[in-house]
Amino acid sequence: MRSIDLESLNSATKYPSILTFHERAPKGGVLLDTATPFEGDVVLTEKVDGTNSRIIVFPDGSYIIGSREELLYARGDLIANPKEEAIAALRPVADGLAAPDSGVRVLYLEVYGGKIGSNARQYTGQGRVGFRMFDAATIPEDILNRTPAEVSAWRERGGQAFWPEKQLRGLSAWEGIELTPRLGLIPAAEVPTGIEEMRDFLISRLPETQVALDADGGRRPEGIVLRTQDRTVIAKARLADYERTLRHYARL
Repeated sequence: MRSIDLESLNSATKYPSILTFHERAPKGGVLLDTATPFEGDVVLTEKVDGTNSRIIVFPDGSYIIGSREELLYARGDLIANPKEEAIAALRPVADGLAAPDSGVRVLYLEVYGGKIGSNARQYTGQGRVGFRMFDAATIPEDILNRTPAEVSAWRERGGQAFWPEKQLRGLSAWEGIELTPRLGLIPAAEVPTGIEEMRDFLISRLPETQVALDADGGRRPEGIVLRTQDRTVIAKARLADYERTLRHYARL
């Protein structure tokens, strides 16, 4: 791990942005009628509002914990930033992870609650912090020998190999790390494509969060992530986006 270019590693393991299920207008933040097309069965999972984090595990058992943008802590470091709640939450998990046989394994987790984000009080009224895994990827070792610019281009072309749903569930069970809640598996034809219909779908499928950390949180959910079982298509639907969009159109 010590010989790896950290800039290339950071770029290769960054989590990509997930597009909204309905296209967002360039200005104003409202949603448009254009919806993401899905085929086959669609996995519905709760979208947890926290800080996007990653644990990067190497074949020798060493690891690095990072936020979405930065690498924060490596196994064996004497000093960790006490203000980074993700490090404190994920270090015990990272210490017990199995090493991959080859390549670099990346676990993507949402750390939430505490003082993390504007919706922390929806999950806890007692300042508790939790985490859920929502994705995983395998990065070939040879990619890390490329320049940061080459790695960035590789990532932008979709080079990261994310795990399909079945393998992700297996990893969750093997490592004992809970996934973001699975809300159902439905045919693509049952996914609503209208703005109001999707708002109603979100409320009916997820009336309150399933990851509350205590009984004192507000329990309002953020939304749902939709993905195919092989993860070739993935999109997010946030309840607040649909409510804001419907208010906007009601004023016209």
